[in-house]
Amino acid sequence: MNAPPEIRIGRQALTLIDRLLDAAAPEEGCALLLGTRRSGPRDSLGEAPTRWHLQQVWPTTNVWEPGVERLSRFRIDPREQLLAQKWARAHGLEVLGSLHSHPASPPLPSATDRGMAFAPTLMLIRGMAPGDPPPGDADGAAARPVLCCWWLELEGPPRLLPWRMED
Repeated sequence: MNAPPEIRIGRQALTLIDRLLDAAAPEEGCALLLGTRRSGPRDSLGEAPTRWHLQQVWPTTNVWEPGVERLSRFRIDPREQLLAQKWARAHGLEVLGSLHSHPASPPLPSATDRGMAFAPTLMLIRGMAPGDPPPGDADGAAARPVLCCWWLELEGPPRLLPWRMED
């Protein structure tokens, strides 16, 4: 599977991402990303890049054990993954990847994130912009989380993918 040139995210999915991850804080929140992959128009070389449309966010429970480590770790229950795959297929969608939060750190895939992913895959991470104070600091009220899309290969570093919102 090749990395998409960009990710398109529906407005409702973005709203749900924010609400879901805000509700999970201060723990890491997590979800599965459902949508479609379709070939786009052919370019000058005759290639048709695949366009990924994230349409649904499937909320999941962070089941990382021990629970006290959920402030900086997450694990999605495999039973929830199976339910999401079954539901997605029945609705003409597929699981495109996963989402999680870094409530007090930048949205960069950690070694643990990369090690637990089934690459190649899409991983969205919402975290604090580098240089922003963590929430709860005197200046933390102004800190805003940012959403980054990453493509994880079997080997090599994660690759940042562009994304845009669409209605």
